[in-house]
Amino acid sequence: AYNPPVLGGLTAANVRWAFATFHTGYSQPVTWLSFQLDATLFGRGPAGFHLTNVALHAANAALLYLTLRRLTGATARSLVAAAVWAAHPLRVESVAWVTERKDVLSGLFALLAVLAYARYAAAPSAARMAAVAALLVAGLAAKPMLVTLPCVLVLLDFWPLARVRSADDLLARVGEKWPLFAVAVGWALLTVFAQAAVGA
Repeated sequence: AYNPPVLGGLTAANVRWAFATFHTGYSQPVTWLSFQLDATLFGRGPAGFHLTNVALHAANAALLYLTLRRLTGATARSLVAAAVWAAHPLRVESVAWVTERKDVLSGLFALLAVLAYARYAAAPSAARMAAVAALLVAGLAAKPMLVTLPCVLVLLDFWPLARVRSADDLLARVGEKWPLFAVAVGWALLTVFAQAAVGA
């Protein structure tokens, strides 16, 4: 359906709308902003929107390869896994269906967050954890399904990062991620509110 705040492009009023609306039953301002940018750059026709989805998917495939290689050190297997993922039929909907922009966009930020977390795990610092948290927020602002990402990072601590060897290690790994869990819980509550606001 025609959506003036999206197809009207990047204007101050439309940007405010992107951050304030629960139009689809979610808060997804980054997704709305990406659509507005497309409308500004390419106009209202579908070609530019499709092109952006394809570009995001290609970037995600490359990022998946880089992420897997960074985490495991297995270059060839990482390349094969990324290629299979890129060509898998389940990815078609997210690329071909323009309104699934939220999927490819949140995937981009999720992969960037995992890469940032790998850097944090190699040399922990508050600044590196802040980078992971910022990427998590950006991903959640694209699609709220990323509320599970802090749990995924704990799993990565087991393998392949091997940062958990005891119960004390596990508590430490969960404890260091409290900012990520706080963001995820906050966004989950926002999503419940957004769903209620549209009668879901």
